[in-house]
Amino acid sequence: MTAILALVIASLAAWFGYSRTRDWSSHRLRYTRVAERPVAAGFVVGVGTSLLAAPVVALAPIVGAGTALALGVGVGTGLVRGVGGSRV
Repeated sequence: MTAILALVIASLAAWFGYSRTRDWSSHRLRYTRVAERPVAAGFVVGVGTSLLAAPVVALAPIVGAGTALALGVGVGTGLVRGVGGSRV
């Protein structure tokens, strides 16, 4: 039961990170240099998010490193898709 709850929390974190970052980046980063290389920026942002989330999830009793990785992947792909979808 705990494993299922941890999987649900990790999935929700990834979905929330993806959707919020995609919406934000499509509006705010449209005319910046990030739009020229969105994959590199998405990788950097995803790794940074995972590193920042790691101490937080280490303190939580149910979730673990997989949740931090899922959040990082969600934020990184959200940035790539948001900037990639707003090219002019």
